[in-house]
Amino acid sequence: MFELEGVTQHFDWGTTDRIPQLLGTEPTGEPIAEYWLGAHPLSPATSPYGTLDVVLDADPGLLGAHSRKEFGDQLPFLFKLLSAKHPLSLQAHPDRAQAAKGFARENDQGISIDDPIRVYRDSWPKPEILVALDRFEALTGFREPLESARLFDALGLMGELTSVFGPLTERKGAAALAEVFLDALSIDGEREHLLDIAASQAVKHAKDDGEVGRFAQDFLLLDEVFPHDRAIIAALLLNRVTLEPGQAFYVAPGQMHVYLRGTGIEVMANSDNVIRGGLTNKHLDVGELVQVVDFEPSTVSIIEAEEVSPGIGRYPTPCSEFALWRINCGPGPCRLPGDSRPRIAFCSHGTGLLTSGAKQQIELPQGKAAFIGAGDTATLTGNAQVFLVGSGLD
Repeated sequence: MFELEGVTQHFDWGTTDRIPQLLGTEPTGEPIAEYWLGAHPLSPATSPYGTLDVVLDADPGLLGAHSRKEFGDQLPFLFKLLSAKHPLSLQAHPDRAQAAKGFARENDQGISIDDPIRVYRDSWPKPEILVALDRFEALTGFREPLESARLFDALGLMGELTSVFGPLTERKGAAALAEVFLDALSIDGEREHLLDIAASQAVKHAKDDGEVGRFAQDFLLLDEVFPHDRAIIAALLLNRVTLEPGQAFYVAPGQMHVYLRGTGIEVMANSDNVIRGGLTNKHLDVGELVQVVDFEPSTVSIIEAEEVSPGIGRYPTPCSEFALWRINCGPGPCRLPGDSRPRIAFCSHGTGLLTSGAKQQIELPQGKAAFIGAGDTATLTGNAQVFLVGSGLD
């Protein structure tokens, strides 16, 4: 067991103050979008013994037998703080087979890992879960086609943009959504005036009550940050979700999504593979995106932590790369779950004390983190809220 210090990521969509507040540091005015706690080679966390990837290379036994058998000698998850002041890109992530194939292909093509046109930066999938620390808003997963048609019609767009939205009522399911999504991303030239029409109608309805008003407001939010971007219409085919603090939602591989704003804990498989379709100045690869995206309509399930013992709640997900617990510790001792797994503990509130064995102790005030190796039995005391992530395998 040892202390960890993460790596800040200064993307322009980040807030300037929220992550420093969580870490107990002074803001500098520079946007801080993410804080990485993991062993991904692009930004590994540091410890008293070196970067976490190097430590695990030297002592892979810290990962535990089950994780090593399934995932090899690397940490299978990545833990992040994320804080967005405005929307991120329209994006999806690959599954394991897609990531391995894409990574090998780009290696064969001789594309450098840090090349801006690189899509696959590793060979791993990227399922992820987002737990809100503040109110968090996002678009995720495709809405039923007829429901999207109803919302676009409420904005007065089904007539003017029949050429784009017609398939929502003429076809069903994934076929309808794929056709409209791809057509929206191809709006250019003679059809660019359609974006102006859509924006004008959104302004007219932005003060409407309920779902229609919020739908119009989302259009205008995206248009403010990414003016005249054709991906706005594609993004509005997605379900709207709002999380209150402590709530979460899961993003499966292939699930299209756009984070709108808010701060949260984000846990994912150990990957930085992002395939973008718009709402960004970064490299777009719509052809690759279409190969990855699941166009089947779905609904969003808000996940609550399920109590597994007093003070300990686990967020259920279907993936094996990670497991996530929220621990609300009182003054009495609380034994951390996952003894057979590699784990990272991060204190989001209060102050705790981690104890392993007879002598090893680490103070864990707000903003501090620790790595706990497989086989270590750890106990938390103090008044603290701690998020604990481990591999998804016992």
